[in-house]
Amino acid sequence: MFVSKFRVPVRLSVVCTRYSQTVANMQSERAMKRGSTCPPPPGPGKLRLYSMRFCPYAQRTRLFLAAKGIEHETININLKYKPKWFVIEKNPVGKVPVLEKDGEIVFESLVCNKYLDHIYPENCLTPSDPMEKMQQNMLLSVFDQMVIGQFYSYLKASHEDEFSAVSKKLGFGLQHLEKALTQPFFGGSRPGALDYNMWPWFERFCMMPNRSEELSVRRVPRLTAWMERMFEEPAVKACHMSPELYAQFGKTFREGNPDYDAGLERWSSL
Repeated sequence: MFVSKFRVPVRLSVVCTRYSQTVANMQSERAMKRGSTCPPPPGPGKLRLYSMRFCPYAQRTRLFLAAKGIEHETININLKYKPKWFVIEKNPVGKVPVLEKDGEIVFESLVCNKYLDHIYPENCLTPSDPMEKMQQNMLLSVFDQMVIGQFYSYLKASHEDEFSAVSKKLGFGLQHLEKALTQPFFGGSRPGALDYNMWPWFERFCMMPNRSEELSVRRVPRLTAWMERMFEEPAVKACHMSPELYAQFGKTFREGNPDYDAGLERWSSL
């Protein structure tokens, strides 16, 4: 686990749950960007998450926080025009998620999630059995390389030949997960670390054109049933965004000017 030693100064149609929050909470979700002032550190014993609403890696950690019921505050970051203070004081790589507590900084999604299970051991999501833990880590490595990589290649593809080639590779990765899923969840009878660490990309498959075949019940019946069960989980519902919001953000991202506050416009005049 990497803990920074710099000390900081003192279903796809499910409605986005954020829309049920208060106006004040919605406004607080706006991303901080270049020129903003560094917020004061969280109080003693308080946990803070630096995030970005559309980042799947940050969603990994948001899911852990929700599943474990950990009280925290969130500050969203504009990842194109990053605040100088964020890179200097929080994460020199300039990525999210980042966790901050009592003057210590932890970053990288999987490291953040291991850290959360370590300092908040109640409702631990990581397997305690060493062999099960290693098997899940290996399966996550397969997922990272064979599914996440192909997901982004699919989004960038522009010709039918490219779609076809990437689709075959993606299908191969999904078939590997299909065979490994022998229980209701990868974590057993309830979701665990592996389920939550993989989920953000399954939620984003709605952004892929012509995606239905690789994720069809005919091809991957266990995975499609798993997705239905995951959509019913309280933590997933708490962190979910609608396909419409992903489409809105994706359009601005492809145009080179990502709108990290997409979906918050309705509150700007209130």
